[in-house]
Amino acid sequence: MSAATPPLRVHTLIDSLSWGGAETLLADLAAGAPSAGIELSVGYLLERHGSPAAAALRARGVEPVHVGGGKLLDARALGRVRGHLRALAPDVVHTHLQMADVQGTLAARSLGIPAVSTLHLVVGQPTGTASDAGARGRARARLAAVVRRRAGARVLAVSEAARRAYVATGWDAPSHVVTVHNGIARSADPAAGAAVRAELGIAPDALVVSTLTVLRPGKGHDLAVGAVRELLGRFPKLRLLVCGDGPARDEIHRLAAPLGEAAILAGHRADAMAVLAASDVLLHPTRMDAFPTALLEAAAARVPVVATAVGGIPEIVEDEATGLLLAPPPTVATVADALRRLLGDPPLRARLGAAAAADFERRFTAQRWAARLRAVYDEVLAERRA
Repeated sequence: MSAATPPLRVHTLIDSLSWGGAETLLADLAAGAPSAGIELSVGYLLERHGSPAAAALRARGVEPVHVGGGKLLDARALGRVRGHLRALAPDVVHTHLQMADVQGTLAARSLGIPAVSTLHLVVGQPTGTASDAGARGRARARLAAVVRRRAGARVLAVSEAARRAYVATGWDAPSHVVTVHNGIARSADPAAGAAVRAELGIAPDALVVSTLTVLRPGKGHDLAVGAVRELLGRFPKLRLLVCGDGPARDEIHRLAAPLGEAAILAGHRADAMAVLAASDVLLHPTRMDAFPTALLEAAAARVPVVATAVGGIPEIVEDEATGLLLAPPPTVATVADALRRLLGDPPLRARLGAAAAADFERRFTAQRWAARLRAVYDEVLAERRA
């Protein structure tokens, strides 16, 4: 960003600062924002799980503000958001997740501030919360879409696949929805990987296949367990490291129990890059995903991936060049075949990991993400002036 480019004050409003992917990405944006001339501030509506993502924001020099939320359509909550935005008077409001999309966009519109909203899910993909369920979840999604279309300046999809799915609903005009790939500001330390192995009792010469995703149906943990079971005869030191938590935790524990010491269920980990530094392969055999951050993290850590060619994943991983893609729907056999190739071929792992790291530097750093966002903000403001 040129020194002559004026700074842009952008206020990001999000539902909460819990452990979700959207929440943790804000610290990455804070790292990249200065390079694009963005002065970033963050507000959140709800306190959940102690707001763990706040610590990473503070480490990047951004002190998040708890605004106070309520129900999706809550006049008092909307008034609090409006007062919060009036006091800050940012140039642009950028909302994330459903409640912030509704309340933040409406409040910004009432103040004459342009707002953009990021979609973090493929339409129809569950988030694992009770509010997804049935008619209520569909009604909430439809309401949020109406607000984004009528009161927002742009809707940002994290992948072209997510954009196509959203536009296909008919809820918004194609010209109003644009794709902006996320980025991250993270790196891996081999020493941290050795420490993770020691902590979890994994031998230095073990082959570690890791999963880093929420534990819910559709993420393919059953396939990971089945594939490792098939491969243990050939790779007796193979270990499946499952990181994450979620509604399917008990079921995944039950499935993994017969693997004994070959399966390590580590729960939620805040040190994803250290886990990747301890890993030989990242496995992501999901049935659907919009734009999984774990694949960006693996690329930054030079760890080869096996992932399903669904949603936005082919926009991150090029098959046979920066990773191995599975044709959907993935099966135990296809997962096992891909893992067998990588685990038995260290030079292939090294080649794919190095290519993924180079691609990450070209496309997915936090600085490149911030530049993409700045271009959208500038376009929105130019339209407003016109």
